[in-house]
Amino acid sequence: MDEVEVVVAHSERTTLRVGDVFLKVDADQARIDAEAEVMSIAPVPTPRVLWRKPHVLALSAVRGAVLGRLGGPSTGSPAAWAAAGAAIRQLHDAPPPPVSGRAGRSPVELAAELDHECALLVRSGLLPADLVTRNRQVAEAAFRPWTPAFTHGDLQIAHVFLDGDEVTGIIDWSEAGRGDALYDLATFTLGHEDRLEDLLAGYGADIDLDVVRAWWSLRSLLIVRWLSEHGFDPFEPGCEVDVLRSRM
Repeated sequence: MDEVEVVVAHSERTTLRVGDVFLKVDADQARIDAEAEVMSIAPVPTPRVLWRKPHVLALSAVRGAVLGRLGGPSTGSPAAWAAAGAAIRQLHDAPPPPVSGRAGRSPVELAAELDHECALLVRSGLLPADLVTRNRQVAEAAFRPWTPAFTHGDLQIAHVFLDGDEVTGIIDWSEAGRGDALYDLATFTLGHEDRLEDLLAGYGADIDLDVVRAWWSLRSLLIVRWLSEHGFDPFEPGCEVDVLRSRM
């Protein structure tokens, strides 16, 4: 590889790829340190930390392919989805790390942030009021007591790699911490709700599907404006706005 690939770039952090090395550049050194430390104790395959210097974390590439991407078709056999579910369950069953991730905030804190974000979405005209109101109602089910688990915190489908039916690596641990396990499951199946049953076959636990649906709405409402302001398009087919519309 004779060029530098910009994997993702925005004002908070940038990820570059040079050959089989990924360089994460982050203005927040504490976030880099926390990500490296969490990966060192995660009970699932993670990229190997090659080196760490001020504001840069160098990671090895992982083999395999993802099961899909938000806005794209889902791939992989039911067994592959079940393998991903089993790996996620292994993570959630591990002792939680000391740090508290984004999904680890209290229901009161989350509700306050969501109400503020919903008001901004409507006032700016980014989303219609009826769409916001309906999804705010659906999101209510996520505001309940939960036991802190070891959560990834940003478990997008594009962050889990498999080779056949084997999970070979889970990447991007910058939001990991003590959080709600169902938030991870909802994030992984966002836009791919039809594969939730396959995922849960490997996860192996009874879960409250209303809470997963609530997290689909809650995550989407909280991130639409941020995505729009940072060069991403949540209005693309199958992405966050379509997830919100599906609740109507």
